[in-house]
Amino acid sequence: MRRSSSKAIRKFPAAWLLPILALFMTGWVALGAGHLKEFQAGQTSSLKNEYNPTIRRAIAHGLKWLAARQAANGSFDSGSTAITSLGALAFVAGGNLPGQGQYGHNVSRALHYVLAHCHRSGLIAGPNDGTPMYSQGFSTLFLAEIYGESQAPGLRNKLQKAVRLIIDTQNDAGGWRYQPVQMDGDLSVTICQVMALRAARQAGIGVPRRTMEKAISFVRRLQNPDGGFSYMLNISGSDFPRSAAGVALLFYSGVYKGRVIGAAVHYVSGCLPGTPENNQGNYFYGNYYGTQAMFLAGGKWWAEWWPAMSKNLLARQAANGEWSGGAGASYGTAMALIILQIPKRLLPILQK
Repeated sequence: MRRSSSKAIRKFPAAWLLPILALFMTGWVALGAGHLKEFQAGQTSSLKNEYNPTIRRAIAHGLKWLAARQAANGSFDSGSTAITSLGALAFVAGGNLPGQGQYGHNVSRALHYVLAHCHRSGLIAGPNDGTPMYSQGFSTLFLAEIYGESQAPGLRNKLQKAVRLIIDTQNDAGGWRYQPVQMDGDLSVTICQVMALRAARQAGIGVPRRTMEKAISFVRRLQNPDGGFSYMLNISGSDFPRSAAGVALLFYSGVYKGRVIGAAVHYVSGCLPGTPENNQGNYFYGNYYGTQAMFLAGGKWWAEWWPAMSKNLLARQAANGEWSGGAGASYGTAMALIILQIPKRLLPILQK
């Protein structure tokens, strides 16, 4: 009996064993995704009524409100360079650049303010930026998008210094935290830096490959078996906002295929706008990253996400054109406008 059993084993086709081993080796990620298929981001084709007249009117109303909110010195919300940069990006997402477009002067004023708060060290922070690495990330992203589109004079040197500070403050694990020092890291601050570095690299500023590789390693260590992400290495548990940031981080780091990103996309897709899973706090933050992530995922992911997202945002707009929430009305309105203008495909950061 032993001899015949041994023969049976030897005759078992070896090729059959490989898929079985693969199931066991990758099962923890695939289980979170609900399937074992290899994910690959698809084409993000325009949807029917993707950018319809109702959305256009809401954007026009919001941009008008935001422009009137800008202070004489070019800032928003008492001098935050982070919110000023987001406000400016809301105009840039509509095709406005310094001196170009209906709101070109608003972009110019915001750019002047941000450049005035670029320190010699490379840090970008205003008087009310209590967590400067958020300011660093959003402001560097803004400068990189402007430099890539307009090559504005005097911008490259300050952008390079800002990028160098980000690179130099990455911790050994691959993340960043609130202060510009190499200490612990969290997913929320880390995605800000990764987006800034991606935009800078697209604009022609050098970014070491090792920096991006370490960021990918960091976020992979944060991923949970359900496909979602934890906030820090010592804080477990998934939720929508941080998981949306995790997916965006992987995409902007150049990870467009594989079971890890597939599980993450599947998790975020289960948190459609309008569902309880989507409304877990930090609404604008989560959907800012979630909508970018689903746009970059493309295909059915975008086709399902966008109708729900646009409908939900339109319902939240106040009669005067603003969106309130999170860090204030300027922040909420800027985030909502960036989200609603993603289908315009004008921001360079959205390119794969």
